Amino acid sequence: MVLVKPETIAAYTAKGWWGQQTLWDLFVQQVSARGDAEAVVDACNRSDFAHGTQRRLSWRELAQETDRFCLLLLRHGLGRDDIVVVHLPNGVEQYVVYLACARLGVVVTPVPVQYREHELDHILSLTAAKAAITFTQIGRAGHAHLAADMYRQLSAAHPSMHTVLAWGPDLPAGVVGIESTWPDPLTTEHQAQLAQAEQDAAVTANDVFSICWTSGTEAAPKGVPRSHNEWLIVPPSIIEAGQLEPGARLLNPFPLVNMSGLSAAFATWLVLGGTVVQHQPFSLPIFLQQLREERIDYTVAAPAILNMLLQDERLLAGIDFQRLKRIGSGSAPLSEWMVCGFAERHGVQIVNYFGSNEGAALSGSDIDIPDPALRAQYFPRAGVPGFDWRVSTARKIQTRLVDLDSGADIIRTGQAGELRFKGPTVFSGYFNAPDMSARAFDEQGFYRTGDLFEIAGDRLQYYRYVGRSKDLVMRGGMNISSEEIEGLLAACPGVQEVAVVGVPDRILGEKLCACVVSAPGQTVSLGDLVEFLRSQQRVAAYKLPEYVLQIDALPRNPVGKILKRELREQARTLAPEAA
Repeated sequence: MVLVKPETIAAYTAKGWWGQQTLWDLFVQQVSARGDAEAVVDACNRSDFAHGTQRRLSWRELAQETDRFCLLLLRHGLGRDDIVVVHLPNGVEQYVVYLACARLGVVVTPVPVQYREHELDHILSLTAAKAAITFTQIGRAGHAHLAADMYRQLSAAHPSMHTVLAWGPDLPAGVVGIESTWPDPLTTEHQAQLAQAEQDAAVTANDVFSICWTSGTEAAPKGVPRSHNEWLIVPPSIIEAGQLEPGARLLNPFPLVNMSGLSAAFATWLVLGGTVVQHQPFSLPIFLQQLREERIDYTVAAPAILNMLLQDERLLAGIDFQRLKRIGSGSAPLSEWMVCGFAERHGVQIVNYFGSNEGAALSGSDIDIPDPALRAQYFPRAGVPGFDWRVSTARKIQTRLVDLDSGADIIRTGQAGELRFKGPTVFSGYFNAPDMSARAFDEQGFYRTGDLFEIAGDRLQYYRYVGRSKDLVMRGGMNISSEEIEGLLAACPGVQEVAVVGVPDRILGEKLCACVVSAPGQTVSLGDLVEFLRSQQRVAAYKLPEYVLQIDALPRNPVGKILKRELREQARTLAPEAA
């Protein structure tokens, strides 16, 4: 499945930015070079969210499990260009699935573990996925989500999904147990079958490897396809900004389902031949334990977490900062106090990232912005002639800052505009959504991020993040469409009108607040809204509102547009920090 235009492939290949090597090719090289070295490690608290106990796989052991899973996919008729939904928590199994699919040309579409029928019905309809790969249960025993059974039930409405494959005990009827049915031991006949299947698939670096999901202002998740080349263009920026060496040990606290997780903990891991230590779900004590015990060279953390750690030095005791010299952060503005504090007290440089699933990305690292105080506020003005940045991706992309009222390019300081991107990191369009894809790009072919920046610096050499032009709430690194939740809550009994805004949160960045005008004679509580979304609409748990603002009427401008800014100001008072 090749979705990028031939002329685009030819142009980027001629520049040396895209090549012929696939993700699977890289894996084969690393298995040969690093066979018995540790490749992937489960979270030490695995029993809190999944069956079994922590496992550590070498590159060779991972290759053997991948072979077995490839044979299982073939047995169930899955091959090149077929799409499979992958619904797994962070663990070693994700690597088995992703690598097997990369080998056979099967397209993976990974989804957050929080997704439920509401989101999955849309995804299954849009992709016509042939199979789902999951666990029988995800979550703590006694409170686990019966994931495999959910997909079994969904298959009735989605006949294209003919197979549900699952790891774990207590298999529902009609679900294929992975470990009980994959071949073991592997024979020479199996190896011959795999070699033939790989040859028949003839996967190229321009074939789509994944379709990840992002929430924009539209009401439903949007699929972002990325080829092998589109993934492998990303690792240089992470390796250069993080000053990472081959064999580096990476701690991954982000879900391995989208750009933030897959770029570092899969694509970069393959390039480095390193070790990934998985983390799931986010737990600060476990995260700190892993930093101390797993000899970590690089990790990422939300700004609020880094602020908290620096405020209590006892939490950082025992971490080897001779190894962990750089930490990535982003998705929210960074505190100058925090970035300077880590550099001054621990010699740790914080890398400031801006990015999206669509491939728009900026990296503020110490090799380009040595001053931590400046790095907290600014990003390199990448993709603009006249500046020479050391992170190589900055020389491969183009950016422009556009005034949203006039459409004119902004070239001076102090004026906010939408930042737009073009280049080999940027996706080619949303999956099976031509209208949305057309709206996503401007007349010059630049991707419209919906994020507002302004030009800064004495040489106009920086971008400074200002805010979002799109109506999104960012909770724990996950984009939530206000429009989506408003549309669902409009059907809730007792709700006359509703608007959704974000309330600042010290840990998660933002939490959802539903601003509700109740129907005459009724009062709708937060519990009513949550129960409706959970039981009637079956939405992902992270999309549930955590505050409710009862109001008599939604504030509107003269043409009837809801004034979200006024609602945000009122909703801020509900946060504990405002009390």
